Amino acid sequence: MSTVSKKQVVKDIILQLHKGLSVMEAKQRFENECGAITSSEIAEIEQSLINDGLSPDEIKKFCNVHALLFQSALEKTLAKETSPSHPVHLFKLENREIEKLLKTLKDAVSRRTTTDLLAFKRGVKDVLVTLRGVETHYERKEQVLFPFLEKQGFMGPSKVMWGKDNEVRDLLKAAISGIDAITGDADFKSFEEKTLNVLIEEVEGMVFKEENILFPTCLEKLPASDWVEVLKASDEVGYAYIEKPKETEVLIRELNEALVEEPVIQDNAVAFPSGSVSLSELMCLLNTLPVDLTFVDREDRVKYFTEGKARIFTRPRAVIGRAVQNCHPPQSLDVVQKIVTAFKDGTKDFFEFWINFRGRLVHIRYFAVRDRERRYLGTLEMSQDITDIKKLEGERRLLSERD
Repeated sequence: MSTVSKKQVVKDIILQLHKGLSVMEAKQRFENECGAITSSEIAEIEQSLINDGLSPDEIKKFCNVHALLFQSALEKTLAKETSPSHPVHLFKLENREIEKLLKTLKDAVSRRTTTDLLAFKRGVKDVLVTLRGVETHYERKEQVLFPFLEKQGFMGPSKVMWGKDNEVRDLLKAAISGIDAITGDADFKSFEEKTLNVLIEEVEGMVFKEENILFPTCLEKLPASDWVEVLKASDEVGYAYIEKPKETEVLIRELNEALVEEPVIQDNAVAFPSGSVSLSELMCLLNTLPVDLTFVDREDRVKYFTEGKARIFTRPRAVIGRAVQNCHPPQSLDVVQKIVTAFKDGTKDFFEFWINFRGRLVHIRYFAVRDRERRYLGTLEMSQDITDIKKLEGERRLLSERD
């Protein structure tokens, strides 16, 4: 079909969407009448429609349709595990690199001599530090893959395998710190037996468990649409030792650019792209935050503030709708105006201050709130009492008795 014909179909679909046609029906009609389409063709069609007088807002109604087309293209790409873009294939590529690092560790130990202990320690430590990339591999598995298994009612990996991953993390940390303490043969033998060999065994065991238990289970239980979501979410965590195939990168970028994600009100709840909360939950959630939030809209009017139990600054409800310039004393008006102006003209996105207030150290931050096209929506002020935070030292990973 010619671009002109496709344009007519697209234009009619957009008009039908405006009249209530569902996204899935629009997608089905497009695939039946137009067939395959490239991102450049979509851009060309959209520009042509704009030239014909169709508003960009109307064209946006089609964005989720061609996002679904890109999703379909991704699903076809991920149809087989052997596809170079399939998440399981990428996990296995990382495992091959992990195995190479383990072999390097074993070879270094087998060739060790007492003549140059410092060089040996340095070499082993370098490999161990590189092996910490396995933590990204594990995190992607835990934070991206496990949730989709759980949605299928399969909870085992997140309950058992995650714990084993943490054991590897602890062993890696102990190995990296322990290598520096070696001063002779006796120290090394103890380190090898109690830490290094155990680490190697556990990492090898995890590779086996993933490839013989976890991945086959995932391939059996997850549909192609889930693998698309796994691939998209994997970008947020990253990859260990490998690069994602370029063709997949392009498809995901096009999909994300095409997808219009807007919050909507459904059944007395706000549905965000990242989840939904009821209106009452949202209010309580915001008021529970250990910070004071105030939002000033693009017209410089105070539009909203949180009402937590321990507000730092007085903020009566009477300020709603008031110009932000009138909410500050005259001596700080110049600073307020500079912040707002810098946010509006796009030269800055963030300012911060810290003051002593009634014997407490208060951190005050200002953020420019922008939409997807970086248009200015307003200013978010966040105030936080950081007096006790500044006193924190070391780590605390467990509950204490007083908790």
